[in-house]
Amino acid sequence: MSPEPVSSPSRTPDPALAELERLRGSIDNIDAALIHMLAERFRCTQEVGQLKARAHLPPADPSRETRQIERLRQLARDAHLDPDFAEKFLAFVIHEVIRHHEAIAANARRASEA
Repeated sequence: MSPEPVSSPSRTPDPALAELERLRGSIDNIDAALIHMLAERFRCTQEVGQLKARAHLPPADPSRETRQIERLRQLARDAHLDPDFAEKFLAFVIHEVIRHHEAIAANARRASEA
């Protein structure tokens, strides 16, 4: 018994696969932009943390956080993005920023005690 013939791949590209690759390329570019934007945001918030530490201000600012959350929720609604998702995302970022600010403040206290 002879082996079954192996089907060769189609020479014509599947339009759906080409479109999938195009969309995935766009997603990859957007992901890269998001990472770079987050890195820039954290560079700015590190400066804020250093300023707060020098001025002996608290690491967290609950009233600003509340304003920012509402602002982001409105931006999400305007962009047709789920505001709850946007709020969760911002809450995660804010939590990280506060953690960084607390560490900066602790380092500044230790340096001033030395």
